[in-house]
Order: sequence, then structure tokens, then C-alpha cells
Amino acid sequence: MKKQFPLSIAGSVIASIVLLAVLFFSSTSATIEPAPLGIKNVVLVHGAFADGSGWQGVYENLTKRGYKVSVVGNPNTGFAEDVAATKMVLARQDGPALLVGHSYGGAIITEAGNDPKVAGLVYIAAFQPDANETLLSLLQSGPPAPNSGILPPDQFGYVWYDKAKYHSGFCADLPKAQADFLYDSQIPVNASVFGASTPNPAWKSKPTWYIIPTEDQTIPPDGQRFMAKRSGSTVSEIKASHLVFMSKPKEVSDIIDRAAKTVK
Repeated sequence: MKKQFPLSIAGSVIASIVLLAVLFFSSTSATIEPAPLGIKNVVLVHGAFADGSGWQGVYENLTKRGYKVSVVGNPNTGFAEDVAATKMVLARQDGPALLVGHSYGGAIITEAGNDPKVAGLVYIAAFQPDANETLLSLLQSGPPAPNSGILPPDQFGYVWYDKAKYHSGFCADLPKAQADFLYDSQIPVNASVFGASTPNPAWKSKPTWYIIPTEDQTIPPDGQRFMAKRSGSTVSEIKASHLVFMSKPKEVSDIIDRAAKTVK
């Protein structure tokens, strides 16, 4: 005859198993971010004198929150080519996307943002041109940034950032060793982009956010405030350099997250 556990012991064993299961799943679920509400796809576009690797901090932060993040490797060889590179990544999205651009990347998303998959735009220390307005005209419309290191075009027609001003003018809140590496790995931009324009800025028909780094010495913060106000963007200011997305990735990610949850 088989022995049976007393009911009291069996009940205790079952209760212990249930308790362990609850504790296990509770501790496991605490480490898993819930799927984001609203837009789940984020596409990041870099600017001049940089490449897509600078987005790593923002990428990691957003993916931990459940977003599907793509980084555009725009070549900076010409405005049309850079827009095409962005549209190629947008075509790979499985639904609507939030399009984010830094610096010259702002001009790129102003054109590429007309893609039907783009639900909203986030500008970070970025050019936000109006219809048929060039980057050169924007730069010349106000006082220049006194510490900007943007050089004249070289013999190949490309624009580089001056080594003497790279750290102080471009990324003063990053360690010098990191700034030295960024300088030596910078991607120059074809001078022709400063004369390019778009006839139909996407920010005129889609919701827009703008992050202004108050210590920017490459694109003057007052110029950024002018563009953001003109476009009706939702504005956030962060005490940071031009490379705010690298020095303050969490703060930048927080704003992108709020934007993605706001877009309908």
C-alpha cells in the first residue's frame, strides 16, 4: 500500500512551490522592459564629422526600453545620397517610425521625413531648414558660433572639423581622449550639402521635437531656438555640448521615448 503525505504536509509543499514560482516570475519580470506604447521603431541619423557609432549610448538605452532601433550609415557624400541612405533604412521598418537627426542629420530628416513611414521627427542640435532654405543661409543668418571649428572645403570638396577646436567646440563635455579619437575618425561632409534644400519640409506636416544643448559651440543655441520656435517643435534644453546625444544619452533617450509615446 502506497504511503500518502499527510494533507498538512502536502499543502505546505504545494504552497512553497507556488510561492517560489511567484518569486521567480516576479524577479524575472522586473528585469524585462514592457513593450513601448505608441511608436516602437526609432531611426537615428548622424550628422557631419561623425558616424553612426556615436549613437551607441542612445541605442542601448532605447533597446532596453523595448524599442527597435536602427542607425543610418549616411555617407555624407551629398544631400541626395544621404537622404537615400535614410530612406533605405526606413523601408526596412515593419511599421511607423520616429525619425531622429543630429546636426546636419536634421536637414536629412527634413527631407526624408516625408516618407509615409515617418510618424514624427526629433531634431537634436540640428539644422531644421524651411522650404528652399539652405544650411549656408541658416549659418549666415545670425552671429557665428565663436568657437566653431568648421573648416573651408579641402581640395576634394569636403569639409572637416578643425583639430584645434574639436574638443572645445564640438564635444567639450566628453573626455579629451574620446574627443581625440572622434577627431581622428571623423567623417567629413561634402561641401555641396550646404547649398542643398528641400521644397517640402516634413516638419510642416508631422509632429516635431527639438533638443537644444545650451552649451553648443557649433550651432548657436539661439539659432536652434529660432528654428524650433518657427517649426512649432516641442522643445527641451539640456546643459551639454553639440554632441549631447553622446554625453547625455539617457536624457536624450527620455525625450525620444516621450515623443514616441505621444505620436498617434
